Amino acid sequence: MPRLLSICIVNWNTRDYLRACLRSIRETIAHLDHETIVVDNASADGSAAMVAEEFPQVMLIANADNLKYAAGNNQALRAATGASKLLLNPDVVLKPGAVEELLAALDRHPKAGAVAPRLVHPDGSPQLSCRTFPDPPALAYEALGLARLFPHSRRFGAYRMSWWAHDDERRVDQPMASALLIRAAALEAVGLFDEDFPIFFNDVDLCRRLLDAGWEVWFTPRAEVIHHVGASTRQVRRAMIAES
Repeated sequence: MPRLLSICIVNWNTRDYLRACLRSIRETIAHLDHETIVVDNASADGSAAMVAEEFPQVMLIANADNLKYAAGNNQALRAATGASKLLLNPDVVLKPGAVEELLAALDRHPKAGAVAPRLVHPDGSPQLSCRTFPDPPALAYEALGLARLFPHSRRFGAYRMSWWAHDDERRVDQPMASALLIRAAALEAVGLFDEDFPIFFNDVDLCRRLLDAGWEVWFTPRAEVIHHVGASTRQVRRAMIAES
């Protein structure tokens, strides 16, 4: 019988954030039937050793090379046995009750292929974590700066959904995958991450495929997690600049 939940984390050189993330998992959902899988993409900061020493119950996949985010997630998802898969960035800290609320949202919405929580900054202020799929007008408003000038406009702020306080449960197009609970049956139906998008936009592509296949994507503010914005991608951007 499969586990209730698999938590999948891809890490690269964010040891201290990862430690806080894993502690939050241990402290908030020890009572749930779950497994945690960490894929470390050849970190140079001792991340893999830290996981092995401090969290021996975690399944650690230590790569010799940096396979990037999409491939790393696919490694974790292939190893995962849970009926639901929770993707977490290492710079996320779970708040008490967050995972239970995500699982409850999946139960409330049988057609939900994925559910995202409310992301907040460490000071508790909300992050605008959901987007629509951009169309030409939305891209034009972004390029012209109108979206930033009129963030509360449903027209100009449509792409970033900046007019919405992220304070009610609703269907959305593409929430950030910093924390995203995916139903295993939905993932089996649409496939894993497209590794042609190694770092960015792979979550957008996954949400698009879920919707195209008839699944729904939901956001629930009842589940709330702390997200240290950019802690993961900051390292990636530095590497991309160095390689370019």
